[in-house]
Amino acid sequence: MTRTVFALARYEDPAAAVDFLTAAFGFTAHEISKDEQGVVRHAELLVGEDMIMLGQGKPGGPGIYVAVDDPDAHHDRAKAAGATITMELVDQHYGSREYGCADPEGNTWFFGTYRP
Repeated sequence: MTRTVFALARYEDPAAAVDFLTAAFGFTAHEISKDEQGVVRHAELLVGEDMIMLGQGKPGGPGIYVAVDDPDAHHDRAKAAGATITMELVDQHYGSREYGCADPEGNTWFFGTYRP
């Protein structure tokens, strides 16, 4: 599989971000790049067969949308892991059931059944 589009999020603490994203959203670590001091500078996480990349820097910017099969269960898992829910579960007019949340560093994430 050749990937051509990657979502990117910036974190002041990429190592903590990897821990949170794997615990809250079920992502799988693919590659974690560290510098000579062992500080995570770049990480690649798998979401099904897709991938997101994390880098060190100031958080913020556009949100990221991830399609999931069971947004209700996903919402509950994320909330239990400490995600701040910014948009409660909703059935959208275009057929998706989805919710929005923010991770501990303020990046915005949306999860739902819509698959473009």
